[in-house]
Amino acid sequence: MFALTFLAYRMRAIWFNPGLIAYQLAVPLMASALILRTNLNEGVPGPEHFEVRQYPRPQLGDGILVQLLVVSADPYMRYRIRSDGDYKADAPMLGLVAGKVLETNVPEWKVGDLFGAELPYIDIQAVPASRLRMFRRLTGLVSEENISLGIGALGMPGSTAYGGLTDILRPKSGEVIWVSGAAGAVGSMVGMIAKHVFGCTVIGSAGGPEKCKLVTERFGFDYCLDYKACKSTRDLITALAKLAPSGIDMYFENVGGMHFEAAMKCLRPNGRVAVCGVISDYNKPKMTPNQIYISNMIYTSQRVEGFQCFPWLSGERGNFLQDMAKWVDEGKVKVEETVFDGLESFGSAFRALFEGGNTGKVVVRVQSSAKSKL
Repeated sequence: MFALTFLAYRMRAIWFNPGLIAYQLAVPLMASALILRTNLNEGVPGPEHFEVRQYPRPQLGDGILVQLLVVSADPYMRYRIRSDGDYKADAPMLGLVAGKVLETNVPEWKVGDLFGAELPYIDIQAVPASRLRMFRRLTGLVSEENISLGIGALGMPGSTAYGGLTDILRPKSGEVIWVSGAAGAVGSMVGMIAKHVFGCTVIGSAGGPEKCKLVTERFGFDYCLDYKACKSTRDLITALAKLAPSGIDMYFENVGGMHFEAAMKCLRPNGRVAVCGVISDYNKPKMTPNQIYISNMIYTSQRVEGFQCFPWLSGERGNFLQDMAKWVDEGKVKVEETVFDGLESFGSAFRALFEGGNTGKVVVRVQSSAKSKL
């Protein structure tokens, strides 16, 4: 009955205002939400842990009504779907999204504006005015066709690479940096910025010859070592030492485990380590401890610092959006994506992160194409 009444209202609006025809017919009566079916403490997540449910489309409220065009699948989300994590079973997933404004009650946002934000994975939703201060305006930086940049180079991965490199590591021309996870969304951008903006010698680490080829030939790293060919930490240290016989000045940590131990073994005096992820541990019931000989760090003046992306993503620090958009436009940062279609494909997209099934940013397009129906 509700659906029939609402449909009649929409048809009456169309009759009296033909200009609303495209809008009224394009926006569905129902909204789709990606639900976490069950928490997972150990093992690799997949499609069986998620489902899509339908709900009545919300009304505008005091803020804006938005349509999500793309949602993100990121390694950090793995820890959050544990039973002691932030994401609860039988509730919508939450993460980084990009989309467009459908209706608005606030003067700062116009219909058709493009945005990036952290929101529940519900394709059409009303956002209260009180929550809009954390929205990033993407209008003028991207179009609907390349809106996925809003969750990639101009989103969380890009701001992680930007902040970790420019503010945590503070590279100087000619220095040597080692980047783990070099074929992934964050690592690839770290290496490209270090090489093409700061003039560093860049060594990557990736799994398999094909990914190493991508890292050197497309992203422009000087070297890439295949960590899958290393059976132990000692093997990885030996492989890294061959590429950097005088040691490394910086290490960007995405993986953890033997990568971190190898980096500390090869780190030069005044060396810096930026820690943003440890994907090698995310599917384990407990984190693997790493041993650091802190006494060595005193006389070598080395620094290890963990960080999150939000100060740069929010604009509190640095000039992330403008700088990264410029570097992408200049070709200094090349965009690499692995794309999945439909909210129902999120489980497969998420699994790809932990089974080596992706290069660059994993993107889930809410519609069958990134372009909105409107």
